Amino acid sequence: MPEEKPPIAPTPPSAPSTTPESGTSFDISEEYGTAAKNLPPAKVVAIGISLIVLIALVVGLAQRPKVSASGSIDDITSIEMPNQNSVMVALAISMKNHGKKRFYIHDIQSELETGSGKFTDEAASGVDFERYFQAFPALKEHALAPLKPETMIEPGSETKGTIIVSFPVTADAFANRKSIKVTIRPYDQPVPLVLTK
Repeated sequence: MPEEKPPIAPTPPSAPSTTPESGTSFDISEEYGTAAKNLPPAKVVAIGISLIVLIALVVGLAQRPKVSASGSIDDITSIEMPNQNSVMVALAISMKNHGKKRFYIHDIQSELETGSGKFTDEAASGVDFERYFQAFPALKEHALAPLKPETMIEPGSETKGTIIVSFPVTADAFANRKSIKVTIRPYDQPVPLVLTK
């Protein structure tokens, strides 16, 4: 009988070699990737962000509310109120509605800027004009009909009127003013009409 050979035990598999000679090296970071491999170049990202910002600015400017009327302060008449260190001012104003809907006046305010500061006042009620004109006839010289809140200016129409305001400054301070501004706020539009002289 032939001699039996003992069975050969299988050799356990050896761990993969990480030596460069074996060709089976494995780097775990390759599996997850890196920012350099997964993201586009920084230059492309910067250009994309710049384009988005530019588009947002253009859309924002195009959508920005605009005032639908224009106008001017045509005449200024002021008188000093005796013993009060105040002036009363009649401002003749003209306006035109360029919008597609009525310009419906909610309120009218005036602001005076002098070397000593800024002063504001709401326009006097139209029913008081006659009383002011009797007390100070000089105010009436260039006055028009009162421009009142609740006035509606139809699209394409114009209107002219006078407002009367007072400021706690001397006649000299008013004469040497930096500016006088009238702000006319409409009811149903977000942007007021601002007139400066």
